[in-house]
Amino acid sequence: MSEITDFDSLRRAMAENGEEPEGPARNARAEQLLLEAEKLKIPLAVIEALGHQLKVYNYSSEKAKMFVPFARLLRMWDERPEDFDAYETHSLHWVFKWMSAGMLDQPHVPLASVEKWLGEMEHRYRLAGHSERAVRSAEFSVAAHVGDVERAERAFAAWLAADRDTMADCHACELHGQGWWQAERGRDAEALRVWAPVLEGEYACAHEPHTVLASSLVPLLRLGRPEEARAHHLRGFRLVRPMESMRGAYADHVEFCALTGNEARGLELLAERPAYFTDEGHPRSKLEFLSVTVLLMERLAELGCGDRRVPGPAGREWTAAELAAHARAQALALAARFDERNGTRHVSERARARMAQRPLAERLPLGVRAARPVPSATASAPSAQAPAPVGESGEPDLAALLAEARRLSETLRPHAVEAWARVAEAAAGSSTGELAARDRAEIADHEAIGLGPEGAERFEQAAELYARAGDPGEALAAHARAAYVRALAGEVDEALAAVAGPYDRVLALYADGGTEVPQAAGVLMARARILMRHVHGAEGPVDDDVLTAAEAAVRELLALVEGRAGDDVRLAARVAEGRAMLAELAVRSGDPEAGVELFARAAGEFVAAGLPWFAVEYEARLAGLAHQLDDMAEAERALRAALEHGGPFLEAVGRAQLYLQLAEVVGGRGEDAEAAEHALEAAHWADEAGVGPTFGAWARHQLGGYLVRQGRWAEAAEVLESALADLSAETHGDGAVVQTQWWLGDCLSELGDHRDAAERRLQAAEIARHWPEQHDHATLAHLAAESLGQAGLHAEADRAYARAGALWRDLGNVHGLVRSLRARAWLALRTEAGAGAARDLMATALEECADAFDAARDDEVRRRIVAELGDTHRQFGDLLARSAAEDADDDSIRSALDEALSQISEAVAVFVALGDDALHARTGAELAAGWLESDLGRPAAAAARARAVLRAYADARAGAGSDADEEAGPGEHGGDRGDDETARARRAEAEQLLQVAEEQRER
Repeated sequence: MSEITDFDSLRRAMAENGEEPEGPARNARAEQLLLEAEKLKIPLAVIEALGHQLKVYNYSSEKAKMFVPFARLLRMWDERPEDFDAYETHSLHWVFKWMSAGMLDQPHVPLASVEKWLGEMEHRYRLAGHSERAVRSAEFSVAAHVGDVERAERAFAAWLAADRDTMADCHACELHGQGWWQAERGRDAEALRVWAPVLEGEYACAHEPHTVLASSLVPLLRLGRPEEARAHHLRGFRLVRPMESMRGAYADHVEFCALTGNEARGLELLAERPAYFTDEGHPRSKLEFLSVTVLLMERLAELGCGDRRVPGPAGREWTAAELAAHARAQALALAARFDERNGTRHVSERARARMAQRPLAERLPLGVRAARPVPSATASAPSAQAPAPVGESGEPDLAALLAEARRLSETLRPHAVEAWARVAEAAAGSSTGELAARDRAEIADHEAIGLGPEGAERFEQAAELYARAGDPGEALAAHARAAYVRALAGEVDEALAAVAGPYDRVLALYADGGTEVPQAAGVLMARARILMRHVHGAEGPVDDDVLTAAEAAVRELLALVEGRAGDDVRLAARVAEGRAMLAELAVRSGDPEAGVELFARAAGEFVAAGLPWFAVEYEARLAGLAHQLDDMAEAERALRAALEHGGPFLEAVGRAQLYLQLAEVVGGRGEDAEAAEHALEAAHWADEAGVGPTFGAWARHQLGGYLVRQGRWAEAAEVLESALADLSAETHGDGAVVQTQWWLGDCLSELGDHRDAAERRLQAAEIARHWPEQHDHATLAHLAAESLGQAGLHAEADRAYARAGALWRDLGNVHGLVRSLRARAWLALRTEAGAGAARDLMATALEECADAFDAARDDEVRRRIVAELGDTHRQFGDLLARSAAEDADDDSIRSALDEALSQISEAVAVFVALGDDALHARTGAELAAGWLESDLGRPAAAAARARAVLRAYADARAGAGSDADEEAGPGEHGGDRGDDETARARRAEAEQLLQVAEEQRER
């Protein structure tokens, strides 16, 4: 903590404190600085310290403390306005707006006092010559707060009509308020139109686009634009999270989670800010936070999670139901205080309306990990059944239940097993007699299906019942099914032995007309499935005998069934499954192309039979084969078909896998936006399936990458941070961890968070340090050095560049080595190493270029090294010129500028040798040399440099029409270089340099 000895040290201390995070510590330091300012006995020092105190209070949870320092400032102004300089005079009037808003936010301040203050503000602004724009904005806030819509609309119109002056809020803040009113009045589309310049980055400030992003969430959901709402949540919450003063915007994000099926994420948000439940400095934002807490907790209770432990005010544990009641009572009590002050019921009505909102989306996937508090109704196939029909006796109508179960099973509908279970349950409680043997056989058959590999014994019981019912063919089919489930349990040889008898008997029975095609097909299908288990169980190449036996069994099945299915979907399914078996055998035999064709036919036959959900498995297999064969169009078609045909019956984990495969295929052809949508779905369904930490983390990793490719840095950062929480080298591979850290470092760098970007890049570099190939290690070390330098950590940056340089040298990468040396040279100018060390590093970079050129044998490699040499000469010249500005001695300045001119002239010569490809680099260096000539008092030489630039672009434009350039794209052979934006800027600068040189000559 710097010692305060004079006014300058006080100002430095206030500037340092202003950079600290919002919160009580910063506020306490501002209070100490005011005491130090008073010791200096300088009125302006006290004024500035009071202004600093006001600012930190305003941007904190202790806004109520603003009134005392402002009252003191106002008294000082009234007594001795000459003590205020121009800046502090402006600041005093500026803070009037904070005071009016601050009073409105404190229910203990009477409304009459607020109105009186509004009049005082209007009076003082008029005396100071300011527009009434800020006054009308403040009046609008008062009217809107108390619910006086008519006055609010008048003030709103007057606000927009008044001239903008230095007292008006910044454009971003004004647009936020204007859009908020449109949304408040139900004009959501107009609100989004007003907010657009802020959302698009045209206007920004310390609290924008933070609040606009938060305010836009519910309007976007109401307008049916959930994708934009999701993006605004991910982007906006990153901005709001570190800012203590933004409780109201934070509440908007909690509300968004409660309204979009993201209750778990809402709980995470509450857990991050426990102080928001109790901070009293800004009652209005506390009311907003408590209101959305009620909304979230009551939503949890509605989902059956009222007894779930949730984060709440410190000092005790809370369930959702308990916190809902506590927050509601506190919120309504606080709202009542506002209404009592205002003389209306408006604040309470708004709070109740906010608490009572209904979800605007059943589930809006965000891409970040957050499993739902309860299983989602859409996470698995719907299994709810209609109420059982009731007969005249009041008991379940057994005949109706039997008919429905038989319909489902005969048409292979989903939930046939459950329907037969309901028949069994109804029969057990029936007083009207026993079921027939055939009915009991079908019940046993479907119970066995439900048992899976454990169902062999029940299948045998079903066979006995079918035999009693006089259906020997179906009895043999049930025996065959019993054999197959033994194969599923790993007893393949035993299963083959068990199916041999039913197989022989059913063929004889069918030949004698004792059974029909469906029963015989059932036995043949079971035998084919058992033989296919031999194929699937083989490790490595499959014996020809195994393949031959399986293929013969499948073809025997198809010979029996093909052409005889008619309207029997069960037989049609046998044909399709047989076709899929042949596909698998073709792949195992080394003929994947035939496999693709057969899988496609099988899937098509299932769809044609009205059984699309059975096609999904084979379409997924088809997609994998097509991918292997590099037929990406077919892979994409098959994946889309699988997702479509799976419908509501596709399990969550299967849906996640299909979506991620589709993302990879679509992303592979550069459709990053669509790929991101599919990866988002994959992450969502992975969470629903309970595999979020494994498969879900990988999906989030992929999603983050697609967002990075689109430059959606804030969204990508949120997703990648979420992925890193679960990614591990053991499960996902260290390559995935490094890539995620790398992408996240890029995001943080783009977002201006250079210190954290450096940390991520260094973490990734540490893992890559152990890899055999060191290029990634070198690149990451170099990127980390860049981030450290941008974060102002110059010594650390120099060490990282040195590490990268050593790695580049070991790799033989002269470009990386030279760039690391140049970067270290620029850093040296900012540290104690100084200009001497900077010169030495640049000189070393030139030597490295020369050595690499001598060692190169390939012309293209040499050309690239020459380009690097030109860049190094240019940067050396710029560095020398920059260092000269710090030297007070005129002769040494001229010497340094002469040396700089020499280096840049060398750069020009190098770029000339490279021809048209280096046109812009050459002209940039030529102009830099021209300005140095001017600084050295050589106007003729400066003018010559300027004319050389103009001539170069004139020649480039003339050459653009030649035959050689007619087919060249932008920037290739210089075809459009005479007319692009850089060329126009260079020509304009050359004209300016000519004018300066002419004026120098005239003097």
